[in-house]
Amino acid sequence: MADTFRAVLISRDEDKNQTVEMTELSPSDLMDGDVDVRVEASTINYKDGLAITGKSPIVRRWPMIPGIDLAGEVIESKNPQWKAGDKVVLNGWGLSETHYGGYAERARVKGEWLVRRPDGFSAKDAMAIGTAGYTAMLSVLALEKAGAKPEHGPVIVSGATGGVGSVAVSLLSKLGWDVIAVTGRSSEHDYLKDLGASEIMDRSELSEKGKPLEKERWAAGVDCVGSHTLVNMLAGTKRHGSIAACGLAQGFDLPATVMPFILRGVSLHGIDSVMAPKELREEAWGRLSEDLAPEKLRAIASEVTFDEVIETAKSLIDGKVRGRVVVNL
Repeated sequence: MADTFRAVLISRDEDKNQTVEMTELSPSDLMDGDVDVRVEASTINYKDGLAITGKSPIVRRWPMIPGIDLAGEVIESKNPQWKAGDKVVLNGWGLSETHYGGYAERARVKGEWLVRRPDGFSAKDAMAIGTAGYTAMLSVLALEKAGAKPEHGPVIVSGATGGVGSVAVSLLSKLGWDVIAVTGRSSEHDYLKDLGASEIMDRSELSEKGKPLEKERWAAGVDCVGSHTLVNMLAGTKRHGSIAACGLAQGFDLPATVMPFILRGVSLHGIDSVMAPKELREEAWGRLSEDLAPEKLRAIASEVTFDEVIETAKSLIDGKVRGRVVVNL
């Protein structure tokens, strides 16, 4: 391994003006941890875009290497769980917030944060999934554990052309659900149909203030949007149905009533992908290796070079990116 490696670094001056640049670092610049990883691939999530553009206060330690995901190979380890050569994946655990993240050719992390990369997944495959796909799987698991089944009725997915939404549509379709995909992009209908959506709904039907209860239309849902969209999804959920909430693209507010909960027994499940326990992470990655069709994964993902990370992150925040973006390091 070279004495130095490339990394994207976010800095801030005394006036809190943020700058982002590609720089060279050495292993001594890394933060504390007991496992060093050669990063082979990362990905660009919505949260990464927020960190790089400064549109939201994601970064809580300065300077910071962004990137909430990484996949690679262990270089050296002081942790008995890992040895040199092990193939690993890391999602969340404060990367890009309080600990240096995946936009670097080398990372030093805590061994307990790592998950063994499933056999058959390359580093690029794992990052085509990334936190977005792993969050989608956590959402599906939450619905399943709540008793939701395809025979109960259709499932609705908001923000369906985004990273989480795209993987959720694909997973749920493969598991036998009739999927209602919600999007504001009319040009992406064919993309969603190819992923397995059986119906497309325009996001305008859900994005404005609605009634406390609507006609019962779906048995379950995955919401990547929040605000009025989530409230309207709850209002249209069938009796004893479930919604998994995992995003806030429209907003973090919840202008709801208790009506769906107390009159229909609807359940709302919050999805925490950042601090999820290791056993749940391993379950999610195991299921992803079984339930995510490889051809759908290729349709969801595009690839950029390390040098294109900063501009692509900005485009994602501007709504110009669909699906998953793999960063080839």
